[in-house]
Amino acid sequence: MQQKIRIGIVGYGNLGRGVREAISQNPDMELVAVFSRRDPKSLEQRGESVRFVHMADAERFREDIDVMILCGGSATDLPEQTPQLASLFHTVDSFDTHAKIPEFYDKVNTAALLGGRLSVISTGWDPGLFSMNRLLAESILPEGKEYTFWGKGVSQGHSDAIRRIPGVRAGVQYTVPVQAAIDSIRSGETPELKTRDKHVRDCYVVAEEGADENAIREAVVSMPNYFADYDTSVTFITMEELQREHSGMPHGGFVIRSGVTGSGTKQRIEFGLELESNPEFTASVLVAYARAAFRLAAEGQVGARTVFDIPLGHLSPKSPEELRKELL
Repeated sequence: MQQKIRIGIVGYGNLGRGVREAISQNPDMELVAVFSRRDPKSLEQRGESVRFVHMADAERFREDIDVMILCGGSATDLPEQTPQLASLFHTVDSFDTHAKIPEFYDKVNTAALLGGRLSVISTGWDPGLFSMNRLLAESILPEGKEYTFWGKGVSQGHSDAIRRIPGVRAGVQYTVPVQAAIDSIRSGETPELKTRDKHVRDCYVVAEEGADENAIREAVVSMPNYFADYDTSVTFITMEELQREHSGMPHGGFVIRSGVTGSGTKQRIEFGLELESNPEFTASVLVAYARAAFRLAAEGQVGARTVFDIPLGHLSPKSPEELRKELL
């Protein structure tokens, strides 16, 4: 029987817990330990049958873990953790700050080459699956235009920005695609869309008792870099309504390329996702790429890789023979 791929998880928030659940759905994998900056004893008290280890002790597990899946945030965690761990372990992460990916790749590549390890960066669905589909569609329809829409889904960063406004007790923000824009593209048009034309932002806010709701609304809709460039709605609700109706983490979106072939024949390629749980789905992508990282490393490859560099067959637990027979 083939030995299972031994996985370590770094970080145990929503994404880390999702990875743990995804591993249980993949019989060729097993979880060795969860690594956290928190006290392992505080995590163990939850009664979970998982081995928790402090991050400071991660290096002791170099021979016990085949792939380390990094589940920290892109703002501060991954820029530090991935280069640090890439020289010690084969790694997979979901770094998603698009503009900084080239710089991040260079740092991780240097660290992975130094340690003779393989690191897959920026997996997930955007970047990740959406990136693959943008590349595929652009290659097939060179004369065309690509559009990416996100939502309807909860934006963690924008929700956090709302909660930092004085007088706000709690809040959540949904990114919602503009249906008219999508319909226009699906009809074969290639419109020039501004930021405001593609998405609206729906905000649900629980105000502190006695807070000025008009001031809060103005602070939201005028906030630069978050809401000022969008049509934004602000709806005030109770804490009970927020917990009852807005406690999930749905998301999704579309990648659409509208183009022409031959003498002007209209063609369209579309890829879409509808997710009830963004972190659980992202975790499932990370786990599939952990398998690919393990296989690339077994082939002797080292350095950093992106989704563009990995054969799709490496994501599947099935053999090449099975894939040709069952899916081709």
